[in-house]
Amino acid sequence: MLIENEDFYWENGFMVFTESYHLKRGHCCKNKCRHCPWKFGQTQNDIKAIK
Repeated sequence: MLIENEDFYWENGFMVFTESYHLKRGHCCKNKCRHCPWKFGQTQNDIKAIK
């Protein structure tokens, strides 16, 4: 069961999964998710902009 604001939040009508959710899932889906704890597909500039 997903918990809002812990596992996901809504942004412009889209469900955005959190880093916590990805860690619970336990693997990278390789879809370049915004909060990917494995940083898949993110360049150094993308990582700096997020922080």
